[in-house]
Amino acid sequence: MLRRISSGRQQVTAMAGLATLHDRDFYAWTLQQADLLKQRRLAEVDIDSIVEELECMGASERRELINRLAVLMAYLLRWRFQPELRGNSWRNTIDVQRFDIKELLEDNPSLAAGLNERMEKAYRKSVMLAVRETGLSKMAFPVACPFSADQLLSEEFWPEW
Repeated sequence: MLRRISSGRQQVTAMAGLATLHDRDFYAWTLQQADLLKQRRLAEVDIDSIVEELECMGASERRELINRLAVLMAYLLRWRFQPELRGNSWRNTIDVQRFDIKELLEDNPSLAAGLNERMEKAYRKSVMLAVRETGLSKMAFPVACPFSADQLLSEEFWPEW
């Protein structure tokens, strides 16, 4: 899983030449911290860094949902606005994104609580993707997301409006 957002603390530590194992070798640090936790040697655990990493992991799941929604919406927009170019590749991409989004929400049910807000962010991104892929003007697409969450995730929904 990709992560690693440098915190101010990490940057200051590295600049001072006192780089911690977390900063020098993340993989070794994860193994060390897991071992310390298994042994219940809590006084030696790098709690601040573990908290930071856990927060990054949660944010990564949220970003993955937004990105998958954006790709799905962009393809649904393309489906609607370029019907002459529809093909199995587009259908497959839509099906795979729906499957992966459902799986992500099953694995992380709390992400569903803010789904409408995430859909709004994803829609803005999807319009940028659709403009690039279709060559159409941004003005050709609806200002607000024209899809409901149920429509996005429904295998039967194919926009024809």
